[in-house]
Amino acid sequence: MAELHAPQPTRRQHWLAVLARAPLDFLEQHVGALADGDHQWLRPAETGLVMVRARAGGTGQRFNMGEATVTRCVIRPDAARTGSHQVGVGYVLGCSHRQAVLVALADALLQEDALYAQWHTRLIAPLEAMLAAQTAQHAAQTQSTRVEFFTVARETGSDRGEEDAA
Repeated sequence: MAELHAPQPTRRQHWLAVLARAPLDFLEQHVGALADGDHQWLRPAETGLVMVRARAGGTGQRFNMGEATVTRCVIRPDAARTGSHQVGVGYVLGCSHRQAVLVALADALLQEDALYAQWHTRLIAPLEAMLAAQTAQHAAQTQSTRVEFFTVARETGSDRGEEDAA
């Protein structure tokens, strides 16, 4: 039987996943100045709900776990100001319209072949390092609170005799 493998995410899927977890202050520092301009708003920032689905034990039957607040935005940036002619999308958890706009702008910039290396170095590489450090810190905190349970089984034989004598 052939094993099923999850497809590898594309380059764009990867950077969108990283940008979606980027803190607002980081995005503001690196992309905030480009947010002002004559952008074409294909879908202005709006907040809504999405259904979160899960699987029991990670592999079991799917079930609806609950809803999450998500903000999205689709924008074509001002090419004269940003150098990008691409359409950018931004999805973030929560209700920060500004964060969704900045993610969409960063997405548009990263799609331009001429700008990709510059913006990847400026945005994605530092964010990946920051997220990896947060994951490692969380793992260390979790490990420090781990409790190991074990059972000591009595051996039958001579120990039993000593117990009966006492």
